[in-house]
Amino acid sequence: MTDRVGARALLDRVLDGWTSWDAPPPAAGDGAPGGYAAELDAARDRSGCDEAVLTGEGGLRGRRVAFVVSEFRFLAGSIGRATADRIVAGVERATAERLPLLAAPSSGGTRMQEGTAAFVQMARITAAVMAHRAAGLPYLVYLRHPTTGGVFASWGSLGHVTAAEPGALIGFLGPRVHEGLYGEPFPPGVQVAENLAAKGLVDAVVGIDDLAGVASAALDVLCGGPSEAPPEEPPARPDETPAWESIQRSRRDDRPGVRELLRHGATGVTLLSGTGQGEADPGLLLALARFGGASCVLAGQDRRSQRTGHPLGPAGLRVARRGMALAAELRLPLVTVVDTPGAVLSAEAEEGGLAGEIARCLADLITLPAPTACLLLGEGTGGAALALLPADRVLVARHAWLSPLPPEGASVIVHRTPDRAPEMAAAQGVRSADLLSAGFADVLVDERPDAADEPEAFCRRAATAIERALHALPPGTPGTRSARFT
Repeated sequence: MTDRVGARALLDRVLDGWTSWDAPPPAAGDGAPGGYAAELDAARDRSGCDEAVLTGEGGLRGRRVAFVVSEFRFLAGSIGRATADRIVAGVERATAERLPLLAAPSSGGTRMQEGTAAFVQMARITAAVMAHRAAGLPYLVYLRHPTTGGVFASWGSLGHVTAAEPGALIGFLGPRVHEGLYGEPFPPGVQVAENLAAKGLVDAVVGIDDLAGVASAALDVLCGGPSEAPPEEPPARPDETPAWESIQRSRRDDRPGVRELLRHGATGVTLLSGTGQGEADPGLLLALARFGGASCVLAGQDRRSQRTGHPLGPAGLRVARRGMALAAELRLPLVTVVDTPGAVLSAEAEEGGLAGEIARCLADLITLPAPTACLLLGEGTGGAALALLPADRVLVARHAWLSPLPPEGASVIVHRTPDRAPEMAAAQGVRSADLLSAGFADVLVDERPDAADEPEAFCRRAATAIERALHALPPGTPGTRSARFT
């Protein structure tokens, strides 16, 4: 467990400098429960703060940001009416001044001394946060030890990007309350930041001294303005490589995938974990990234992870849909990367709604009110590939391919043996050259002669092609995305 840091100390360590927006809170009313006024006085003396939150603005690596930071030493960071007034005023000012907002809660939840009147303030705070998000402004959350109750169940769980303090206790029901109500301790290891990250509820576990770098990298993407497109190069030309040869090349263990694409071709990468709603799937990678000067949300299939024990399932498609929603709300382009041997085939996948998630991915992507680009990077098998394919601009690597089934499976259906897979691949028009000729893809990303033999150079080439596509993209419409398949 890291040492608990107060609000002012956190701001001093994370921001270049900061200014408070806070006015003194009103005195506790005459109708307050006995002793409450004395508790408030003691909390002020103990914490050095006049309420349980500080709001204001500061510099984050040269960028102006707004903040809402809890002070746990003030009545356990609890939210009363005056606290809510301060938070709402801070969020609304951030929205009016079009500032990204950094929230760092540390709270036991509702202030019990004020009861229901304080409890319902969580709805007010949520409304203010959602108005900020609706304005297309980034909302970043850093969950500190401890964050529980109504704070976690409102403004603590609404971040576009959410990080947590190492070892922090984070949960809906405080463990002391659980033990008091049910006579037994809450199961250990559940309400811990690292477990929540593994379950796809928070994106990362980040120490306080690393928070500025992580938040700054995310905002570089989320707030990145337009930049100049890279110079054009002569387009690569399709060749007559046999389909089966390309398929075999695409299956090489050393072929670069989405992680290598980000490592060698992108900057400002912020990896996001899971759906944010309790599901994670290593087969689908979600990130904020910049390709050259172009910012985007990226949802990419991690073929290597899929082939080593994590086949893509319905949860992975829900992760992709989180990326689509982020792109729409933050008004950023979406880049999808297709590279999959196919979705998992299991009873759990069927019961988890695999077919429905493929359909919803298709529907969300086709109707997304943001520019979209797709890179068909390698294997493109079945509905899992199709789910991320429709885009304003489709790029295809030379040895990438797209098929309703792996050729071996198609051969079994047609010829009752997998041995005629090369023949089926040739007949089905799966190659990059076939996709370009049919209008299903727009741009060929060259391999010289094979991406696995030149991984860094290929990834840089693919990244430049993505950057060009993003600069050329107008906002997409359902008609333009679906028309290419007619």
